[in-house]
Amino acid sequence: MTTNGSTEPTEGSTQPAEAVKPSGAGDSPTAPAAAQSDSAVPIGTAHPPAGRPLNRRSPYYVGLVGGFGVLTAYGLWQAVGQLDTVLTLVVVALVLALALNPLVERLMESGMSRPRAVAAVAGLVVAVFVLLGLVVVPPVTQQGGELARNAPNYLDNLLADPRLRDLESTYHVLDKAREEINRRLTDGTFMSQAVGGVLGAGLAVVSGLFSTITVLVLTLYFLASLPSLKRAAYALVPASRRPRVESLAEEIMRRVGSYAIGQVLVATTNACCSYIMMKIVGIPYAAVLAVAVGTLGLIPMVGATLGAILVAVVAVFVDPGKALIALIYFLIYQQVENYLVAPRMMQRTVSVPGVITVIAALAGGTLAGVLGALLAIPTAAGLLLIYEEVLVPRQEAH
Repeated sequence: MTTNGSTEPTEGSTQPAEAVKPSGAGDSPTAPAAAQSDSAVPIGTAHPPAGRPLNRRSPYYVGLVGGFGVLTAYGLWQAVGQLDTVLTLVVVALVLALALNPLVERLMESGMSRPRAVAAVAGLVVAVFVLLGLVVVPPVTQQGGELARNAPNYLDNLLADPRLRDLESTYHVLDKAREEINRRLTDGTFMSQAVGGVLGAGLAVVSGLFSTITVLVLTLYFLASLPSLKRAAYALVPASRRPRVESLAEEIMRRVGSYAIGQVLVATTNACCSYIMMKIVGIPYAAVLAVAVGTLGLIPMVGATLGAILVAVVAVFVDPGKALIALIYFLIYQQVENYLVAPRMMQRTVSVPGVITVIAALAGGTLAGVLGALLAIPTAAGLLLIYEEVLVPRQEAH
């Protein structure tokens, strides 16, 4: 019903009533902003949305992130420095496991399960050490005791040598040595340092025994779980490149194991040749010294030198002429081993040319000492494999 130009809904009508807009509502300039503000705030949220993100090109942002990166790298470096002993034991155990893994795989090919194959290889290693101990330990113990008992006599023989007496009459070396020894013995600081050195030597022996047991245990664990460790490492590689990475990694591990076996053969050759030389020349305690020379021979490049010094020190107390003969022998043998035997053996086992073997051993020993010298050649073998199988084909394809 319409009255005076206005429309009113009739009673019972279902048509909704139109909302009456206030006068001038559409002309208000704040209405759109208010509507936009209301729509920007999510329903049920008490806070407005976040503003614009940080400018990643801002000098403040770059400096802050760079500072955090430097601190993180420094902390990781310090952590690695604190864990150097642990990392050394782990690396040595891993290399030994890779060296023994081919034996385990051969036993598995014959139908034996991996746990039984690992147990058989571990028993074989223990049997070899027991046999070596039965052959070496009795003469080593006997000759070591004789060396300790006869040390004063060797010193008297050395002092009675005519050449040393001529030096004494000219330079008075022995008198100066006696004065220095007496002065040291009356010095309380020196005696405390000597006692501390004895205790330190005892702790070093205990630490060495503990490290040896730890390496053996870790080697067995690595041997038993090597397939699962490799699967976990390969899972981190994208599936498209996984077969290629597996092939290269398996070849690198094969070369590392072959290197360990080759180094043991080189050290064994050194020990046997040194034993024969000492028997021919007449240097006493040949068995003890041969074992020491073989152990030191595991160190590339400088192992033969350390063994030569040890043998010469013992021989000079018996006869300086024999010590000179031993030094000449080791000088010749070291050149033959470093530049003929070891490079040829490494070329056959790890497929590394002789010149790269020498350079890698020298560089590794300079950078990381004994551990660096031990790991330099397998590292060079891995890098050479990557060069031959990855870099060269990629350059040829372009």
